[in-house]
Amino acid sequence: VTAHAAVDPAFAHPIRTGVMAYLSAAEAADFTELAQALAVPNNSLSSHLSRLEDAGYVELRRGFLGRKPRTRVVPTDAGRAAWMSYLDERSRTE
Repeated sequence: VTAHAAVDPAFAHPIRTGVMAYLSAAEAADFTELAQALAVPNNSLSSHLSRLEDAGYVELRRGFLGRKPRTRVVPTDAGRAAWMSYLDERSRTE
């Protein structure tokens, strides 16, 4: 088994690993905060967040702040565990 075969497909793209790295430090973030921090277009971030949500690694909490729509991105316990496993695997293969 190669190192690449062990990589979780949810973490196969730099935007998704950037999201998880950011959330591991911040615990939660607004969608716009993530888009700015990662310097990615909203549509691209939305697509990658959907993949992480489908994997059960993040939860998207939609609501309003005043009259403005707001989406909070929160890592799940499974997402935190998968991220730590990913980092552990990376440290062993580098």
